[in-house]
Amino acid sequence: MPVDPLFAGPDSAFTHIAGCDEVGRGTWAGPVVAAAVILDPHRPIAGLADSKKLSSKRREILDVLIRERCLAWSLGQASAQDVDRLNILQATLLAMQRAVAALQPQPDLVLVDGNRVPDLPMRCKAIVGGDATQAAISAASVIAKVYRDRLMRSLAKDHPVYGFEQHFGYGTMQHRLALQRHGPCAEHRHSFSPIRQLTDPTLSEGRREAHHFR
Repeated sequence: MPVDPLFAGPDSAFTHIAGCDEVGRGTWAGPVVAAAVILDPHRPIAGLADSKKLSSKRREILDVLIRERCLAWSLGQASAQDVDRLNILQATLLAMQRAVAALQPQPDLVLVDGNRVPDLPMRCKAIVGGDATQAAISAASVIAKVYRDRLMRSLAKDHPVYGFEQHFGYGTMQHRLALQRHGPCAEHRHSFSPIRQLTDPTLSEGRREAHHFR
């Protein structure tokens, strides 16, 4: 994995560099989960990559290694209610803020996957595709993904009709059909269009009228 020399090695200008990434931004249900990780340069971890490109089994193995070998790791969440209240972008940045705030020691640089950074008291740098180029961001993506998948499996026990343990809240056909049969629950993001269309009769009426005049 190529790493910008500014962020690693003996000549790095920073003492503690955290990687930060989120999962669950595009789902219809459940929280956005962010993780922040400060890796130990003396205890490298082989095989780090964007969590979406790793098998579930490989993520589980890496999750254990990251927690054992890193200098610090932490998690932050923004609930479905936070998403509805703030919008998905601001809720994602809030989850990242919470993850970084929980790190001990605090980093002096935070590398964030994507093109936006949360409002933090230390220097931040957004890196598009950073989960494939920065080991600390890759580690954060793994920690966040493993935690959120486990959380959605737990929520599936409380809300068994939706199949959260299979699609983890993403907009699959199985999920859509369950919503049509049972309606949304408290874990759904009611501000998202597929959910809003089920709960707002004016939107449903508008769709029927549009279909009638096509």
